Amino acid sequence: MNYERQTWDMKILVTGAKGFIGKNLVAELKNRKYTDIYEYDIDSDIYELEEYCREADFIFHLAGINRPKDQDDYMKGNAGFISTLLDILKNHKNNCPIMISSSIQAELDNLYGKSKKAGEDILINYSKETGAKILIYRFPNVFGKWCRPNYNSAIATFCYNIARDLPITVNDPNVVLSLVYIDDVVNELINALEGKENRKGYFCEVPIVYRVSLGEIVRLLYSFKKSREELSIPDMSDDFTKKLYSTYLSYLPEDKFGYELKMNIDNRGSFTEFIRTPDRGQVSVNISKPGITKGNHWHHTKIEKFLVVSGKGVIRFRKIDSDEVIEYYVSGDKLQIIDIPTGYTHNIENLGDTDMVTIMWANEPFDPEKPDTYYMEV
Repeated sequence: MNYERQTWDMKILVTGAKGFIGKNLVAELKNRKYTDIYEYDIDSDIYELEEYCREADFIFHLAGINRPKDQDDYMKGNAGFISTLLDILKNHKNNCPIMISSSIQAELDNLYGKSKKAGEDILINYSKETGAKILIYRFPNVFGKWCRPNYNSAIATFCYNIARDLPITVNDPNVVLSLVYIDDVVNELINALEGKENRKGYFCEVPIVYRVSLGEIVRLLYSFKKSREELSIPDMSDDFTKKLYSTYLSYLPEDKFGYELKMNIDNRGSFTEFIRTPDRGQVSVNISKPGITKGNHWHHTKIEKFLVVSGKGVIRFRKIDSDEVIEYYVSGDKLQIIDIPTGYTHNIENLGDTDMVTIMWANEPFDPEKPDTYYMEV
């Protein structure tokens, strides 16, 4: 199917459009320039569903019941609503493809699982009767931004509570969860829309699944919280950690997005650590007042990178056993990184009439017990 045709011509119905998956899906469909999106949710009018089902070229059926007040509502809200949706499609003789969000619990003997399995069976029979293409996704636990905490997602609840210093309950930290990230889910659903779904028989699946224990999830989340105090950054080379960290930050209280850093201030300006990592070094912000020279020291093993982002100055070098002075003039008007090699004493002087701001990276966090910093005038 031609992508340009999809972008401008396809009419897409999303039920449960205000829910966790639906909200993320609709947002990304709009990002990808799909313009005809019919959003249906619990507060919509049934007559809207009639119109949408008549016009739709593809349906994402994401609506469902997770935590009903009455146990009978599992069947009504899951299998029952699928029947209603399919009856309307039959009335309009619309055999467009349908994707439904089922659950891995469809294999289990509980009311929720039975209602999901019943919905699958209804859809399979509908496909046999009409020839309509169907895509059944048995999702494991889905995590990511915009998921409702204290509802049916442990990760959403943990993120929300930990970010607010509220207690969490972990009955068995050794329990292993199968998890899929919301962006991976949405990407797979749009692949399905474009005819590129990951299919196994009647069922489709998100190709990227993580299996992580509750204990490890909780450990990571508390480390994210502590990272502000330590100025650390989680291991972004680990895909799950990266996605969990993004999820955690989305649950921060809105008055807690910012946090202060310790500024080491004197008459020369200030020096502030920004990020400390054991494997990628340290990033700091150095502010020098006009006419001020900082540095005049050298290192055995520590290396640095200087980037002046505001103001103008000069960085001077001298090999410790030489009289030759090397100069690099730097300015925020032309960004360039200056490497500070070992064995060279160096300094940086503000030549302007405003504060000079320099981003500094070192290959190791500062250790007062082993500073590897030796005073020597350039």
